Amino acid sequence: MKQYDYVNTRREDVRPITDRQVPVVRFFLKWATRIQVAGFRASKGRIMNTFPGGYPVCVVTTTGAKSGKPRRIALIHLPHGDDKLMVASQGGMPRNPAWYYNVKAHPRVHIMVDGQEHAYEARQVSAEEKAELWPHLLSLYPDFDEYQARTDRDIPVFRCTRCR
Repeated sequence: MKQYDYVNTRREDVRPITDRQVPVVRFFLKWATRIQVAGFRASKGRIMNTFPGGYPVCVVTTTGAKSGKPRRIALIHLPHGDDKLMVASQGGMPRNPAWYYNVKAHPRVHIMVDGQEHAYEARQVSAEEKAELWPHLLSLYPDFDEYQARTDRDIPVFRCTRCR
């Protein structure tokens, strides 16, 4: 069991996602994301622009690692100065989300926020940079702490810098 100094939540205080639940959670996340992305894009961010709890959404377009096709996902909008952050948390599931592998293979992404879409170059941050960013990430979405406590994987964080 991995522990990180910057994570405040303890593993024993978090409800695990069992192996039996993983397919159900993945199925729900897949369809909920497709519906949210469709509504968000069709309305240019005027509807379906928050996750439960009121957290703002952005839509990220990646390029499929194997297919080369555009893939769209709804993520919590995590601004950091002029950059955007992306956290491959997937609720603390045992494996990285599919979009993680897309971004690793093709780091050029497009992020739509407030009806505006721009190109970004994504870079996975180091362990040290993640620890520095952690308080900022929790200020935007506190559940990240629980997600990291839930899983043994080091949840990847990307810093996305706008292409000029």
